[in-house]
Amino acid sequence: MGGVNVLPVAKHQDETRTAYDGVVELYASMFANRLETQPFARNMIGTFAELVRGTGNSRVADVGCGPGHLTAMLHDLELDAFGLDLSPGMVDHARRAHPALKFDEARMEELPVEDGALGGVLAHYSMIHTPPGELPALLAEQARVLAPGGLLLVSFFGTDAPEPVRFDHKVTPAYSWPADRFAELLAGAGFATFARLLHDPASERGFLDAHLLARLR
Repeated sequence: MGGVNVLPVAKHQDETRTAYDGVVELYASMFANRLETQPFARNMIGTFAELVRGTGNSRVADVGCGPGHLTAMLHDLELDAFGLDLSPGMVDHARRAHPALKFDEARMEELPVEDGALGGVLAHYSMIHTPPGELPALLAEQARVLAPGGLLLVSFFGTDAPEPVRFDHKVTPAYSWPADRFAELLAGAGFATFARLLHDPASERGFLDAHLLARLR
């Protein structure tokens, strides 16, 4: 079955990697300090960190870490955090910006992490470019690397539409999701969603910001 999906996944991820490699410095300048003006997202990450510390396993992957700013935030919140990203340009920037932390290049469907090793995974707008049919495989991979009871915080663009909506993101095409549908996918991967936050960021696109906090059963 894996052979059926390898080429489409590889093509999609290659396009995403190339797109982000081309905007590294601009992206970092726009987003490295953005949470200072986003109290909802900032506090959800703080809640995630507190709950992960409570599991007794503070090792956390920032999956799709970009320039590494949230990996650094997780470290400041007393977690053993490391960053993974598809884009070698982003990984290089993160290593230069945060030399004390660990960053590696990785595809989200093949995380270089052993089974059940992590207390938490942060996926902050890092799955928005994934076509809907490929998303269950990514969530299954995040479940694989989490210990039982581990936490996943996933953030994405929300929509009131009944189905995911493809749109022209400024970097590369992306999807917004109904929160209930995304929670159903999490359940299918073995997660129990126990907190959600939807809010209007006054985006020019009209999407909601959505954050789902889930625990691996």
